[in-house]
Amino acid sequence: MLAIWVALTTILWLVDRAGGRRSFWQMLVTLPRGGWGMMFGHMGLAVFIVGITLTSIYSTEKDVRLDPGQSYSLGGYDFLFKGAERVRGPNYTAHEAVVEVSRDGAPVAVLRPQKRNYQSGQPMTEAGIDAGLTRDLFVALGEPLGSQGAWSLRIYHKPFIRWIWLGFIFMAIGGTLAASDRRYFQLVRKARAVAAKQATVGAA
Repeated sequence: MLAIWVALTTILWLVDRAGGRRSFWQMLVTLPRGGWGMMFGHMGLAVFIVGITLTSIYSTEKDVRLDPGQSYSLGGYDFLFKGAERVRGPNYTAHEAVVEVSRDGAPVAVLRPQKRNYQSGQPMTEAGIDAGLTRDLFVALGEPLGSQGAWSLRIYHKPFIRWIWLGFIFMAIGGTLAASDRRYFQLVRKARAVAAKQATVGAA
């Protein structure tokens, strides 16, 4: 509701600015940078609120034990564990799993999470990520379980998490547009001119 309120007040401001004298599209064309900055800033705030709300409510995660060929369903997606094998990187060795993600039988992505051991002795987990505008899917590889190729995995489904960053981008664009509005520079120059004139009168 807060996001809808922010978006509607911005639209109403645009309609009120048009005032019936110009069409809505003409008003958009002649809108100064400060107006565009306000629009982007407010819409970014609305997108940010939607992202936080939906992510916090509908995010799901699960720690599971999977054997090769076994799958687990989460958030409407099926995660099929194909197994894990040892691979070598430029300065590390790792176990890399292959997880095929599908939805309603249609393939979505192939994730390859890794559990790395660097030459310095520092272990690190590299999650497999499939990012999208409406959801992100994460798979992190845990520990081997038993001698039959089973592993522990942590699976995440986070809807609309990208909208949080998208909201920040919109707000940053809005701030840049507003700060570059020539009217603000004209006000600064006018204020400096008035101050200089007052200083000259005072000195006289």
